[in-house]
Amino acid sequence: MTSLRDLLRSASRTFAIGIEQLPGVLCDAGTVAYLLLRVSDYLEDNEDMDSEKKVNLLNVWVEILRGSAASEELTQYLQEVDTSNPDAVVAQHAGDILARLATLPQEVQEIINDHVIHSTLGMARWVERGPEVNDEEDLDDYMFEVAGRVGYLLTHLFAWYSSTIRNRKDRLLPLAREFGLALQTVNVIRGLRKDYERGWVFVPRKYLAQVHLTEHELFQPENRAAAIQVLDMLADKAERHLHAALTCVKTLPPWQHRIRLACIFPLMFAIRTLAISRRNAHVFEDEAKISRDEVKQIVVDSKLWGWSNAWLDIYFQKLNVVPEK
Repeated sequence: MTSLRDLLRSASRTFAIGIEQLPGVLCDAGTVAYLLLRVSDYLEDNEDMDSEKKVNLLNVWVEILRGSAASEELTQYLQEVDTSNPDAVVAQHAGDILARLATLPQEVQEIINDHVIHSTLGMARWVERGPEVNDEEDLDDYMFEVAGRVGYLLTHLFAWYSSTIRNRKDRLLPLAREFGLALQTVNVIRGLRKDYERGWVFVPRKYLAQVHLTEHELFQPENRAAAIQVLDMLADKAERHLHAALTCVKTLPPWQHRIRLACIFPLMFAIRTLAISRRNAHVFEDEAKISRDEVKQIVVDSKLWGWSNAWLDIYFQKLNVVPEK
């Protein structure tokens, strides 16, 4: 049988790198939480389902998480899906993931269940609403449901594990929300083209109105100069959130090095991805990705120096340099 660790790595090698750094039961909890959320993501993003079907299955998934329905009520619909998508395979193993959740400490189970349920309900609300992102407030609302709540989830798990983090929880929670919004804003930039092709444009219409473009015109080659201005708005927003995310990491105690690493990796991957996306017209055609060598170097450097807040400031700025074209 496919192990949960294999599912984690197939769903996201970059997030797996961080989750696998977590100490003790936090590693298992992080793995389970991430995979449960991938089930929700799969249902929300599924290109082969109409909106009504997605909302129905997301609500079924919520009932399963609440213990009011069996996992088979979801997985029976997923037997014939295209398993070239790793998230489909994760969703097919929903029962196995829930079985592993049931072995975790009760308080950990409650933290994970509560936040995954609320995130899934938020996704269902947005699927039902449709791709209408009028302003930054709308975008933040969507991003909070799919990512900001993950920041809350992890903060509560870390607080359960560490008394020091528990004492700093009130400071960390708003920063953790910003952390989630930071990563999701970078995801919006990376996924501009792919989202457009599936009928979603997460660029606020208010941004588009400032340069007199429609959602479709944003992706037309003859409008690249105006489109770059919109990209600048998104990039500036992402950077604001990422600075708050940096403060979040620096608020974690330095002796909890493995917890910090689990946060440092995605933070540094995101700021580097943002740097190579800035003023880069290619993002309107395909994803911008950092190289495997850069990923490896960030991991090595962070393991050596991630305990130091001064180093984090310097490294953040180093990675935030836009490459010369």
